[in-house]
Amino acid sequence: MNWTGIALGLFSFGMIGFGFVWVIRMEYHLGYLWWPFPLLLGIVLIGGSLFVGNVGWSALLGIAGASFIWGATEMKEQAVRADLGWFRKKPGARPAPPFVAIIKKIGAPHL
Repeated sequence: MNWTGIALGLFSFGMIGFGFVWVIRMEYHLGYLWWPFPLLLGIVLIGGSLFVGNVGWSALLGIAGASFIWGATEMKEQAVRADLGWFRKKPGARPAPPFVAIIKKIGAPHL
């Protein structure tokens, strides 16, 4: 019997659940302008998966990277949901990310 498929499915399920949590928390504490950093982390994880010799570990890195890329696209959507009152908004100022002027010119991605 090969349990790899079930293990990858459970890992995917866990990463999706973790993605919901970190997107909500990151938008609450930092704001949606921090979206390039999880995007870059996702790209690095997927790129790293190309160089891992074991197929299982490579798949885990690819799944985690795709989850972080998805989360980066959800940051702006989460900010809109917070504006609508579906989630709490953090009172007060949030820290500005590095290169904030460039990030504002690019605009947040969405799917």
